[in-house]
Amino acid sequence: MEQQYLEEENFTTVIKPKNSLFEVNLKEIWDYRDLLTLFVKRNITVTYKQTILGPLWWLIQPAITVIMYMVVFGGIAGIPTDGIPQPLFYLGGVCMWQYFSDCLNKTSNTFVTNSGIFGKVYFPRLIMPLSDVISNLLRFGIQFGLFILVYIYFAFVGSAASPNWYLLLLPLLIIMMAGLALGFGVIISSMTTKYRDLQILFSFIVQLWMYATPIVYPLSQVKGKVVAGFNLETLMCLNPVTPVIETFKHGALGAGEFVGWGWMAYSFVFMVVLLVLGIVIFNRVQKSFMDTV
Repeated sequence: MEQQYLEEENFTTVIKPKNSLFEVNLKEIWDYRDLLTLFVKRNITVTYKQTILGPLWWLIQPAITVIMYMVVFGGIAGIPTDGIPQPLFYLGGVCMWQYFSDCLNKTSNTFVTNSGIFGKVYFPRLIMPLSDVISNLLRFGIQFGLFILVYIYFAFVGSAASPNWYLLLLPLLIIMMAGLALGFGVIISSMTTKYRDLQILFSFIVQLWMYATPIVYPLSQVKGKVVAGFNLETLMCLNPVTPVIETFKHGALGAGEFVGWGWMAYSFVFMVVLLVLGIVIFNRVQKSFMDTV
């Protein structure tokens, strides 16, 4: 009867509740690809709308951050950079970390930020966090371009940086960073629909998270050190972002040693499990989040 009714009314789209928490209708997301593109363009445009310098801030921010790291960590603290010029070492870590943290911060506010749109029109909700992850690729590309320019400069002046074939893993590393940010982001976003103070706590955690990741120091600095009976290097590699950052630095700069395929596999599996868990929680919350937002 239902099928006959739908055929008689000539409906092109049928909106119905998800039957499974694991259900992800990729075809539906693909059907809404034009909307995804629209949101990506919106995110890029809105970020620096009505600003004087516009997208130049994407270059100014990492440049100022690197200068601060050179003064504080390189100058005052005297933390070594494995023989790599400080601007090059810090900029490589900053580019990767900022892409991860930007995606994480934006996707973690998906439900709260877009509650007005969600309450008025239907579309696959995953499009919103996906648009954040994709739009941030432009920012990453511009900042990575700055990294390449700095890299070329130091290559001419005789830098110790020496890229190797691990740099070919860069597309995979970007996918892993995006997947980790998306997974963590949708989980936090689902939780903050009911508990708003988690947004404040999470923003603080992200700031501390950077110092638990080898951004301003090489992983070699903690090698062989023990804290509370645990190998500090092992503890840091349990952070799924650490193997990604270290692999990039080793591939692009030749800094340190490759963390190993075991730790890379750990980060990849962590990302997959996190995405599955995030989708389960996301699908559960999206059914009733308008009652709590």
